[in-house]
Amino acid sequence: METDERARLSAAYRRFAEEEARGRSPLYEELARGIATDNEMLDLLLSLPRQKRQPNLLFAAARSLLGTPNGWSRFRRGVGQRKDALRALMLTRSTQTNEPGRCAALLPVLAPLPQPLALLEVGASAGLCLLPDFYGYDYGERLLRPEDGELEPPIFPCTVNAATPVPETLPRIAWRAGIDLDPIDLSDPSQVAWLEALVWPEQTERLARLRIAIAMAAANRPYVVEGDLRRDLRRLASEMPRDTTRVIFHTAVMPYVASPDERAEFARAAASLCDVWISNEAPQLFPEIAARAATSGPPGYFLLAVNGAPVAWSDPHGASLEWIV
Repeated sequence: METDERARLSAAYRRFAEEEARGRSPLYEELARGIATDNEMLDLLLSLPRQKRQPNLLFAAARSLLGTPNGWSRFRRGVGQRKDALRALMLTRSTQTNEPGRCAALLPVLAPLPQPLALLEVGASAGLCLLPDFYGYDYGERLLRPEDGELEPPIFPCTVNAATPVPETLPRIAWRAGIDLDPIDLSDPSQVAWLEALVWPEQTERLARLRIAIAMAAANRPYVVEGDLRRDLRRLASEMPRDTTRVIFHTAVMPYVASPDERAEFARAAASLCDVWISNEAPQLFPEIAARAATSGPPGYFLLAVNGAPVAWSDPHGASLEWIV
């Protein structure tokens, strides 16, 4: 059994290197390939609960503790020296990658809906994705930005294909709220530092945009409550105003729901509690939705779906969108 777990974990890190890190983070690609063939590193990961073995959690925790390494040798040496501290940090932290750039992928769905909207995000973390009307977007052929605001907005670039319905206006949002197992407190410098550590090291422009979005969220305080999506979603959804288009959405949350039956039950519940359910997840997590997609997406992309119907393949950080014709 342990041999099978080791093989699966090694394969997962190779897959992360090839499908997620390649072309986005040369450092993380190198580290993931190194871990995939290093028994001592795999042993460290196998000593953790399964949900704590993800590459993003390991790499962010290592950078928080050791600084950003210049390659595999320095990373491996640092981990060997601080193994117990690294393990303890990974047990207390979770990935919670609150990437506001994902709003660029959501906007072509949100903007055409009957306005105004009520937004409820599942897995909201610090609530950065609850502010899509506060940000600017560069779709190549069109630049959208708020007409006013106290802070200069971050501009999220998103490459789109010809079929993408690029929005002409930002959505009007009358109500917004989120639910998360462990919401991020933006008044706590250590929690903000953790959010920043989750940005991949080469992505300096992404980090700069994240910092502006954090400042906007700190100033506007999106309503995010602590709760479990499997038990507490209905209560929060009942607060959504009836004179709005009620939208429940989530991105990269379903990996934390291990059971396929529980994911299917969540999907049924979410769809029943709103007018529009938007899912932006890895395709294997909702295989019945993925089976309806007319095309296969690029490696590592999420499948964006509206009320269970696939509409686009999206970059995990919102940097590109391939609308399904």
